[in-house]
Amino acid sequence: MISRYIEKFVRYLEIEKNASKYTVLNYSIDLNSLKDFLKDEPIEKIDYITLRRYLAYLKEKKLSKVSVARKIAAIRSFFRFLCREGYVKTNPASSLSTPKREVHLPKFLDENEVVKLIESPEGDSISAFRDRAILETLYSTGIRVSELVGLDVGAVDHIGGVIKVYGKGKKERIVPIGERALQAIREYLNKRRYEGSKEVRALFLNKSGERITDRSIRRIIEKYIRKTSMKEKISPHTLRHSFATHLLDRGADLRSVQELLGHANLSTTQIYTHITTERLKSAYEKAHPRA
Repeated sequence: MISRYIEKFVRYLEIEKNASKYTVLNYSIDLNSLKDFLKDEPIEKIDYITLRRYLAYLKEKKLSKVSVARKIAAIRSFFRFLCREGYVKTNPASSLSTPKREVHLPKFLDENEVVKLIESPEGDSISAFRDRAILETLYSTGIRVSELVGLDVGAVDHIGGVIKVYGKGKKERIVPIGERALQAIREYLNKRRYEGSKEVRALFLNKSGERITDRSIRRIIEKYIRKTSMKEKISPHTLRHSFATHLLDRGADLRSVQELLGHANLSTTQIYTHITTERLKSAYEKAHPRA
């Protein structure tokens, strides 16, 4: 049964590869989808034609190219593992081709919109202090939401002006953080102590005094997007996109932005050069008399 091999592969990802919980979860979902399609077919009977049939089935379901590419990546990794461990003699996934991805430029806010969003939490409640600190930190550092919710109080170096972040694959990196974000964090922590909250490791807490979740961060962003009557379909990741775009607009080099974002490959960061190029072209076409 393929399911026991999937279990072995998942354990390999968790223990040997030290993969993030999101990677493990996504690979599990993708491989279980393959298992459901194959039903009880023995692992040694799975060949290239079998996998092509599965891809045709995915096409019938009208999955996006990004989703199909992710499933192919999971299948390739899975069969490489099976070959290396000697569970199968040949790798039927080695010749699978990945569909060419459509380039979708990430949405971002302009600088005035970012300021409007960050300053939208009002009042002196502990949640208002927390929300301001969350928004400031997301924009100041460009970190992912998963990295934000994983921050501990001790990860913030107020003197050095940096935070310690655990990114994808549990890789640690040091990220600069601006004084405005640090000030917002200090005000939030002071408010927590003043309100008599118990001392806990987590930096950002929910109403129950526990570490805040990704879902809660998304709800917070949605709340202030509605409050400021801004564009629809803006996610917490939009602040990360805005962070990268504004840095490049102001002259930061691509390699530095890559390190700040925690991207393993420069090609992932290069999407932001498309954004800045499109903006330059738009400005040129509007302003040049013979454009």
